[in-house]
Amino acid sequence: MATRPWVTPEEVRDYTEYAEVKNRTDERLAKDIQRAELYVIAYTRNKFDNAELFPVIPESVRLAVILIAEMYAFNAATGKGGSYKSETFDDYSYTLRDTDAKIDNLFLGPLLDEYVIGESAGTDVVMRMRKL
Repeated sequence: MATRPWVTPEEVRDYTEYAEVKNRTDERLAKDIQRAELYVIAYTRNKFDNAELFPVIPESVRLAVILIAEMYAFNAATGKGGSYKSETFDDYSYTLRDTDAKIDNLFLGPLLDEYVIGESAGTDVVMRMRKL
């Protein structure tokens, strides 16, 4: 059975290109990693605690944790909000960095869908319509 944490702060730093993430402390990155692991566990409904199936954490799951932890770290470090990129006033214009990194933009399905266990927790909605 693989023990948590599944990745180290150093692995997140080695992967990222963002200075804001590289400059975070080990303690803060450890919390980002913990949140990322909990997201993966909730997404897959799989704790990866079956030693026969998962003697080590699969590389695609580790990559997903690194990507999510990087996103959490970046959002926390740049928490400025900017939902727009540029604005112009007469002859003056400026551009803001878009800091709205969202987990949906990471496209985690191909990395994690193989490890999803069981049916969904009842959050799916089935709608049937008929013509009146």
